Amino acid sequence: MTSKLGRVLTAREILSLVSGDLEKVEAELRLESVGSVDAVSQIAQYLQGNGGKRLRPMLLLVACRLFQEPSIQAIQLGAVVELIHTATLVHDDVIDEADTRRGKPSANILWGNHTSVLAGDWLYMQAFQIALRQRRFEVLELLITLTQQMVDGELLQLERIGKLEVTEADSMELIDRKTASLFSACTKLGAIAGGADEREQTLLGEFGWNLGMAFQMVDDILDFTSREAVLGKPVGNDLREGKLTLPLIYALETASAEERAQVDSVLRTRAYDETPFSEILRIVNRHGGIERTRRRADEFTGKARTLLEVFPESAAQRALLAATDLVADRDR
Repeated sequence: MTSKLGRVLTAREILSLVSGDLEKVEAELRLESVGSVDAVSQIAQYLQGNGGKRLRPMLLLVACRLFQEPSIQAIQLGAVVELIHTATLVHDDVIDEADTRRGKPSANILWGNHTSVLAGDWLYMQAFQIALRQRRFEVLELLITLTQQMVDGELLQLERIGKLEVTEADSMELIDRKTASLFSACTKLGAIAGGADEREQTLLGEFGWNLGMAFQMVDDILDFTSREAVLGKPVGNDLREGKLTLPLIYALETASAEERAQVDSVLRTRAYDETPFSEILRIVNRHGGIERTRRRADEFTGKARTLLEVFPESAAQRALLAATDLVADRDR
């Protein structure tokens, strides 16, 4: 009970600091999600209204507040990172043939793959259009590099779909490109918008990267330990889609040949018909995959907290520290 109360208070602490800023981001998103083609507007507005914690713009805004109150440029950048995040989700759902997103039908189920892919492309371009208005080369360079990293990550993941021989290093590379790079961009963009110097920008970029690494590792744990109502998608979905994540990668290092064959059966059939999910979960727990992944996540959140120590104590600094707790503890 104590830890749950602590999580609520932590989230409230962050939200109270930037709630007004986030309302402005929401208004910007509504304004910028209207396209010249009805289908694009419908998909964009459906996705923007389909839940989501706005964690990425929140991180950007809190990072900005380490130095000054967010300007209209910071608000616009908050919308930019949320649009990029939404675009990646649309494309991911098409690639993964997902049925649900945040507990509701995914865009590809409602509008089909072709329209969804084009809508995702439109969201990417709209994000860059907003960023371009700021006429800041360093912002555009950061966003272009980020987008390339995320696409590279998606391609790498496709190459490894259905393969049993995936290493810890392979998984770390994917997390870096697909998740941590966006978190890093958010906190660094916040620093840029706040007028931070290059050293401060770099430190906050590293903070976001470490936070993003931990965030994805906890997500990988939740895919085994959570409930569908909490996740907004079926439990055990990663393996069903042919993806080996860290808890299972670690477990397979000491698993028996029979256990490896059971995991391979799910990868091969994309279903839990031959080997039920409960048995996969037993394999993961038997070989300490979840505990080891949690320790690795804690290492990254610890590093993130250390990076914040150079900044003077303030409401924004405490909120960023709270964000590391929120990421680390959301499955406990």
